Amino acid sequence: MSAADRPRGGPARVFFLLMLAAASTIFLYPFVWLVVASLKPRSYTFADPFVPWPDPFAPESYAAVWQAAPMLAWLLNTLVVGLAAAVSVTLSSAFVAFGFAYFRFPGRNLIFASVLGTMMLPAAVTLVPTYLIWNAAGLTGTQVPLWAGNLFGSAFYIFLLRQFLLGVPRYVFEAARVDGATYLDLFWRIALPLARPALIIAFVFELKASWFDLMKPLIYLQDPQLYTLPRGLKAIVDQFYQGGDPKWEIVLAASVITTLPLILIFFFGQRYFVRGIATTGHR
Repeated sequence: MSAADRPRGGPARVFFLLMLAAASTIFLYPFVWLVVASLKPRSYTFADPFVPWPDPFAPESYAAVWQAAPMLAWLLNTLVVGLAAAVSVTLSSAFVAFGFAYFRFPGRNLIFASVLGTMMLPAAVTLVPTYLIWNAAGLTGTQVPLWAGNLFGSAFYIFLLRQFLLGVPRYVFEAARVDGATYLDLFWRIALPLARPALIIAFVFELKASWFDLMKPLIYLQDPQLYTLPRGLKAIVDQFYQGGDPKWEIVLAASVITTLPLILIFFFGQRYFVRGIATTGHR
């Protein structure tokens, strides 16, 4: 690089890094405040909101959370429901996406457009019919409605995976067909391994959506032992409000416990997640 080019590249890079640091600070501050406030006594919870450390330091609220509610059971319920929802929607959406990407049949584009059209329906429109279906099946009050609907795929993930599979050269599938592979072999042995980056994206997105979902647990769950973390957190808030003693330090500590697992999952899997986004965008 010549000396004439360095002044132009240097300031631009510094400006970019400063903007990135500013944006990171803005996005991280709410979580930092949540952690700091959860480590303060009740009378200091909302004091000094811009101080990035707990003063005075009082971690007793984290022990009180486990005494106030069955947090371990709620955590396990959330993990089971989240994994079931993520795995089911990823596999079912990939199956449908493979059909749209590989097969050529009359009306394919019309059917695909109809699938995408379901994304325009607000969730409130299907809320009551969906509840009536699960109620008729006798599954209200169980965790099944929280994830079983994903067995039918998701329009967004079908679109995402179809676009990825369209980037796979067709001769790869045709060569396997010549060697005697069935359509199921094409899907399981070729399409799924090649679409792994896009599958990771779908899995992580759905796990996050299921982990923080409050609406479905609020509608279908009545037994506290079946609660997920968001539903349990809502129960804790309601309990303290009804008692006239809002223990915000316990609510904030429960919120931190709810959020930390997904942060750890992303931290350990960010390499695969970022690679999946980059590869999907490239294709």
